[in-house]
Amino acid sequence: MNELSLLAPLLAGVVLGILFFGGLWWTVRRAIASQWVGLWFFASLLVRTAIVLVGLYLACGDTWQRWLAALFGFVVTRLFIMRLSRPTPVNPEGDHAP
Repeated sequence: MNELSLLAPLLAGVVLGILFFGGLWWTVRRAIASQWVGLWFFASLLVRTAIVLVGLYLACGDTWQRWLAALFGFVVTRLFIMRLSRPTPVNPEGDHAP
C-alpha cells in the first residue's frame, strides 16, 4: 500500500471530523434555546455518530491502514477545532504590570 492510497481516507477523516464537530456546535446553539435539550443532544449524537461510522466504513473498507489514516484525520480535526474555539482568557485586572 502506498502513501497516496492513504490520502483519501485521511481527507475523509478530516471531512467527517468537521461534520461531527460542526454538528455538535450547531446542536449546542440550537439546544440552548429549546425546551427539549436532552432530546436535541441525544438525537444529534445518534445522527452524527451514524454519519461518521458509515462514512468511515465507506472510505476505509476492511484495510486497517486506511482506518488508521482516517482516524488520524478525525482526531487532528478535533484538536484543531478545539484550539480554534478556545475562549480567550479574561484578565479582570487589565493588561498592565503590577
